[in-house]
Amino acid sequence: MTRLDRRSLLKTGAAAGVLAASGLPLGAAARRGGVLRLGVGGARTSDSWDARTHAGQFMIMAGHGAVFDTLTQVAASGELVGELAERWEASADAKLWTFTLRKGIEFHNGKLFDADDVIASLRLHLDQTVRSPARGIVASISEMTAVETHKVQFRLAAPNADFPFLLADYHLCIYPSDNLGLALAQGIGTGLYKVIGFEPGKRAMLGRVQGHYKDGKEGWFDAVELIALNDPTTRARALMTGQVDAIDDFDLARKAELKAHKALRLSEVVGNQHLGFSMRADQAPFHDVNLRRALKYSIDRQAVVDQALFGHGRVAQDHPIGPVNQFMAMGADATAFDPDKARFYLRKAGVKQLSVTIPAEGQDHSAMGRLASAFATSAEVAGLSVANQDSHRDLTLQASVWSGRITEDWMFTMMAGDSPWNASHWENPHFQHLLLSARAELSTTKRQSLYKDMQTLMSDEGGALIPAFAHFADAHHDRLRHGAQVGNLYAQDSGRMIERWWFS
Repeated sequence: MTRLDRRSLLKTGAAAGVLAASGLPLGAAARRGGVLRLGVGGARTSDSWDARTHAGQFMIMAGHGAVFDTLTQVAASGELVGELAERWEASADAKLWTFTLRKGIEFHNGKLFDADDVIASLRLHLDQTVRSPARGIVASISEMTAVETHKVQFRLAAPNADFPFLLADYHLCIYPSDNLGLALAQGIGTGLYKVIGFEPGKRAMLGRVQGHYKDGKEGWFDAVELIALNDPTTRARALMTGQVDAIDDFDLARKAELKAHKALRLSEVVGNQHLGFSMRADQAPFHDVNLRRALKYSIDRQAVVDQALFGHGRVAQDHPIGPVNQFMAMGADATAFDPDKARFYLRKAGVKQLSVTIPAEGQDHSAMGRLASAFATSAEVAGLSVANQDSHRDLTLQASVWSGRITEDWMFTMMAGDSPWNASHWENPHFQHLLLSARAELSTTKRQSLYKDMQTLMSDEGGALIPAFAHFADAHHDRLRHGAQVGNLYAQDSGRMIERWWFS
């Protein structure tokens, strides 16, 4: 994973002019042709081409991974490079950012791409009638100006040296400004693939665009069919019977079965994906930090890694900063399974016994059922009753699966404060102060200290119960090939498998 120094990021974005993904090893020859059939989870009947609503893997892949482009993208190596942006530069205080855009780019409706499209697309996220998870990113921009046809300036309300990373968010797709409504409805972007057919929650058919600016670097399939297969068992069966070429989130309980199919391969990468539960810190009884602490001490994190993930992950400490992040802190004071402390904090919260329900809704990952079972086993030792089913219990936990983000600021911005994706609704003024301070800081040493304090604070007081980071484990047919590295920002090569892979 490439580590970019913030000062380098501020200067010119020199790497931006090189499209990310070729990343091909020496001697590798990507081949054009074929129809890729993908079995993908996370599909919903409410899915649309409005990227503000994209959440599951299905629309992540179909959206910013095929039909649309963003200004920047995270390469498979972890390096930030340009997509629709050719390069960027910042003022010394990291408050004024100037992005030079690519010329000669066409939307699927024939409109030429320019700075007005960028501004119109980003302003969509300020619409209060749509709960965009990226609203916090766009709201941090106090002024957007098209200084030239292919140059746009962003003046930020506060310094942010990571700003170019944020523009790679999969919600920040770029649409043609002359007909936003039609583009949102029909899926009109500048991506390598255009929409041929779309049934929300069922399937999407995409066709390769001819004469695309990424020709020779990405986009090797002639067409792609995405099939919605939300159930992990159904997905695995579809791959093993040859109905699809690749699937996301392969259930590791069937690893031996996959190995018996000599033409099938497991694709596993270490990322920041984390599994857990949300406790509503703004509502009784979870507004009491002692009750939140009691649940945190009642879960055996190593058992979760061993039993739910079969060892394909690592222990987490109730914050989302993971092994791919530069400033992940894992101190000796980390929360460990401690039934005595769990009972102690239950008493401090005025609770003698507690029953908790984990509803089936929200358990989108193949390991979530096993995670809930492991939690129930350890919690019983601490005097708590946890049920992985709908029942009349005292409290309900919301199951959560997060892919994580590559920078600490990006992750914390999405998960804290008034972000629509802050499922626990935990808000802490000191945490927000630290977030703003770290965002503007260029010193690596000072940032490390600030982010460590934030992780400690969220771990101790936050409303997230995050016991484990889970590797991205996908599966595919051996005839599929890819470059030297596989991205680990999201599943299936950071959601860009459609662009980056090819048939041998």
